[in-house]
Amino acid sequence: MKGAKFLRNPVASIFVLLFTTKSTPLNIEFTVLGTGSANPQLDRNPSAYLLSLDNEYILIDCGEGTQYRLLEQHIKHTRMRHILISHLHGDHYFGLIGLISSLNLNRRTEPLTLIGPPGLGEILTLQFKHSSTSLFFDLNFVETDPSVSQLVYEHPLFSVTTVPLVHRIPCNGYVITTKPSPRKMRKEMMPENFPIPYIVKLKNGEDVTDELTGKVYKSVDYTKPGKPAKKIAYCSDTAYSEPVIPIIAGADLLFHEATFNNSNEERATFTHHSTARQAGLIAKQANVKKLIIGHYSSRYKEVETHLIEAKEVFENTLLGNEGLKVKV
Repeated sequence: MKGAKFLRNPVASIFVLLFTTKSTPLNIEFTVLGTGSANPQLDRNPSAYLLSLDNEYILIDCGEGTQYRLLEQHIKHTRMRHILISHLHGDHYFGLIGLISSLNLNRRTEPLTLIGPPGLGEILTLQFKHSSTSLFFDLNFVETDPSVSQLVYEHPLFSVTTVPLVHRIPCNGYVITTKPSPRKMRKEMMPENFPIPYIVKLKNGEDVTDELTGKVYKSVDYTKPGKPAKKIAYCSDTAYSEPVIPIIAGADLLFHEATFNNSNEERATFTHHSTARQAGLIAKQANVKKLIIGHYSSRYKEVETHLIEAKEVFENTLLGNEGLKVKV
């Protein structure tokens, strides 16, 4: 079988594109594809979210029917090169084999990187075996350790770090951090016919000495800072857990599950889930810029109460609804 390379290196750079770091800011958008929890709901789909960094698409969780949500949102599967799975409860990964199968039917040849918990590789291998599936593309699997926070993936545009969560089975969230853009030249300071190699070094933060004149060009004098990194945090199924705070601190955008409202706080504790207010507390203590809540229990026909309770402690909260798109 081609593909299905199940790698367990805790720091992996599986698929590296041959381009230099962008000097212009990334166009970053977070799309909500599914906000339901375990029980099927007619008006809510299982967990799935898409983070786009220009033309790089990162799918985060892949509940049943996710490929249909992608079609609805006119999201091109050819741009999807990374999938992150938080844990092995079905509402977070039952759509994965269907999506991979469809990619294969469309004769995809570009590698796909899959990051997820122990056991996911075994499940996929078994499904491929008994369906006699041979992939036309490399499927590179990076196995996480849900008990610790680790840098698990490096890409020219971003890095992925895991967030240990508190759930009934091993579960981790993710922090995707974009790479900052290079420093920018102060054009008014540049001498005429300034050598390009000197410009490259200065933009990389290095000082340069002219071999002919001995003059030193300091990066801090001839350049100005580029655009800073952006941080997007995803906390799927979890009980209220303050240890996540330093890992997600300062995130530009946080998605945090809010399965229950305050009236069912005891149920949330028992099932290792969070209330909307608890999601707001995490956002506030982590000093994030914006919070999206979702993963609603099927017992709630409307979730406006969730939004009210979260906003009581963290004002900049958005109600996650299918199709919501948020620029970062």
